Amino acid sequence: MLVDKIALILTIIGAVNWGSIGLFKFDIVAWIGGGQGSVFARIIYTIVALAGIWCISLLFRENELITAKAES
Repeated sequence: MLVDKIALILTIIGAVNWGSIGLFKFDIVAWIGGGQGSVFARIIYTIVALAGIWCISLLFRENELITAKAES
């Protein structure tokens, strides 16, 4: 599903950003967005957070591709 892929990509972006904060004390989103308090950066943080919440649903869903192949 396209929404799942977009959510996973955004979650990976968030993970890379947190990794850069943890390893290098460097916030990529804040750097691109003009600081942590800028409107643009806050929008990106919110979108990434929503994507992470969406990805929680992936844990509780059956994989449609595996189910479809098993039925064939």
